[in-house]
Amino acid sequence: MKQDMTSAPAQKASFRSRGAGAGAGAGARAGAGAGAAATVTGVMRPPPTTAGQYDHVAAAEYLMKHTGTTALMVVNEQTGQPAGIITQADVARAIADGKNLNDVRVHAAMITRPAISTTASLRDAADFMTAKRFRHLPVAGDAGLIGVIDVTDVCRALSTLETAG
Repeated sequence: MKQDMTSAPAQKASFRSRGAGAGAGAGARAGAGAGAAATVTGVMRPPPTTAGQYDHVAAAEYLMKHTGTTALMVVNEQTGQPAGIITQADVARAIADGKNLNDVRVHAAMITRPAISTTASLRDAADFMTAKRFRHLPVAGDAGLIGVIDVTDVCRALSTLETAG
């Protein structure tokens, strides 16, 4: 999906659309067997639209609204590694604090969180997401952000594994 940023606040846009990065993508997800489903790789989706740490929060919210998502992965623009995530709840907190979204940078509003590796088990991912109350979790490899998992997909996969086992 290509994003048209013409009506976003003026800035150097560093947003990337779903599938713009190197990712395992839907092909790996659709073809995942029982062995692959035991790790996050089996349920990983291509990275959603991403934001840079120095983008404006207003632009991030605009992009969330127009892509129909509630979160954007934030990447370090030099390394490509996940730096965090910004969600609509983070944007709401900034508004409640009286901040102007055109003045606030993503790094100031985002949640810094570690990414999970492609070899992590679904159980480990579920435990981490539950403990930290995360709905989305970036998946990173040597090349940087390669995908994302969400709580619904992890729960569905764990349920399927328990039913099959």
